[in-house]
Amino acid sequence: MKKNRSIILLLILAIIPLFSLFHSGMFVGHDTQLHVARIAHFYKSLNEGILIPRWAGDLNLGYGHPAFIFYYPLTSYIASAFHFLGFSLIFSTKLVYGLGFMGSGLAMYLWVRQLWGDKAGLISGLLYMYAPYRFVDLYIRGAIGENFFFIWPPLVLYFLTKLQRGYKYKYLLGASLSLSALILSHNASSLMFLPFTGVYGLLLIQKAKNKIMLTGQQLLAAALGFGMSAFFWMPALLESKYTLQNVIMGDGIFKHFELFSRLVYSPWNLGGTGQFSTQVGVIQWLVVLLVTLVLLKKFSGLASPKGPVNDKLLVIVSYITFWVAILMILPVSKPVYEIVTIFKKFQFPWRWLSLAIFPAALLSGYLMSKVSSKYLRITLLVIVVFSLVSGLSMWKVRAYDHSPDNFYLNEYKGTTDSSGENSPVWSIRFMEQLPKSKVEVVEGEGEAQDRKRSSIRHEYVITAMDDKIRVLDNTLYFPGWSVYVDGKKLFLRDVWWQDPNYRGLITFFVEKGQHEIIVKFERTKIRLLAEIISLVSIGLLVGLPMFFKVLWSKK
Repeated sequence: MKKNRSIILLLILAIIPLFSLFHSGMFVGHDTQLHVARIAHFYKSLNEGILIPRWAGDLNLGYGHPAFIFYYPLTSYIASAFHFLGFSLIFSTKLVYGLGFMGSGLAMYLWVRQLWGDKAGLISGLLYMYAPYRFVDLYIRGAIGENFFFIWPPLVLYFLTKLQRGYKYKYLLGASLSLSALILSHNASSLMFLPFTGVYGLLLIQKAKNKIMLTGQQLLAAALGFGMSAFFWMPALLESKYTLQNVIMGDGIFKHFELFSRLVYSPWNLGGTGQFSTQVGVIQWLVVLLVTLVLLKKFSGLASPKGPVNDKLLVIVSYITFWVAILMILPVSKPVYEIVTIFKKFQFPWRWLSLAIFPAALLSGYLMSKVSSKYLRITLLVIVVFSLVSGLSMWKVRAYDHSPDNFYLNEYKGTTDSSGENSPVWSIRFMEQLPKSKVEVVEGEGEAQDRKRSSIRHEYVITAMDDKIRVLDNTLYFPGWSVYVDGKKLFLRDVWWQDPNYRGLITFFVEKGQHEIIVKFERTKIRLLAEIISLVSIGLLVGLPMFFKVLWSKK
């Protein structure tokens, strides 16, 4: 019953800052409109029967865009499910924002409760949600992927902890699915959190009774988690070379380092980068200060021999993780970015606040577990009240946009990239004007007649009056687009997309006469392999109970 009371209290505390989501219209954040547009066109692809959308056919003024190859798909799948059930696109998107916020607090509570008890879990869950950066993500940036991502790190660690205490298929299932969801929720955040997840797994192994068995279970969960999400991360990683990512990102991240003083305190502001607050949080800094004192005293009587992990080692790892995240936001970390160049794609150093608030929340639970029962309730009350009062100014939004769903469902002028970094490398970042028509004859005399069109398949008839004419399909080229003339696939050398007059667009030649044309977006070898890996991984996960049943029956 006590556990239920803590969960109910945590959920109430989670709902209070979300009242702005119940207002009509979409709250205005840096990227909220882009996210609704992305979800709208993701849903359109699903509605066409495309289970893994990769090409957004109506974005970028109708020229299309490979946005779905590179953007985390989990939030789009979930919002699309809500929209399928009858909710508007706007409300479906806001539901995902709300679930990300509430779910993260509950997940942190479940994990920390396994380590240090109910009240520790409650405080960790609260501070995980109420860290100032969470409200920057939610209401200022409107970062739907990062906001939803926060659910999964503590949930992965929760299931790994449960696995250590005894193998059950449901724990392996939970660990694998949570890891897969973590990767599918946000690219950059996944890279930040995975090292901590790996170290925590080692700490669990250290105290396990059967170290070999737990090691095998963890490796299996990791393999299945990465395998199930391979359909996304493999093409996103390996096909980024065909985009403007490296050109646009470059060394731009170095322009956005923060001063340490702004991490300690910076006034609340609804503006853009360099204006909004990057403070870690008053309570979070107090937690770090207290843990520093604990470490200086060398854990005098504070390390518990019980529990699934060595408290001392976990606190040290968490403490180091916090300071690594802080340093990555400061100019002193520039040499690290020069060596680990993939970090440059994070775009803004303050994204590391996502990692910093995680160990701060965990360490708050550790400290709470050491509070005497005599002072437990008053300490809990003070933290809750202070969190509510200090957070009041952070729960407001700039304004609301009342654009209808059709605004997002029609040909959308943007690419849903704020910087155009995922546009094909041979194109311009953003198309500047609507095409005259979907297909044109641009050299020679001929006619084009549209027959059938979806986001990834264009069918039309070309009638060429001259011996050879050139046809322009007003679609950006990206690996996977193929042209078929009368059922015969053209060689790639016969499809042009780098003509400066039609930069990045698909053009090809046809001979005199009438021709059936199909231009379609197909799987590349990388995408096909990635999808096979994901399918096999799902099959293995589903088939594990049967495998173990047969194995044990033979014994």
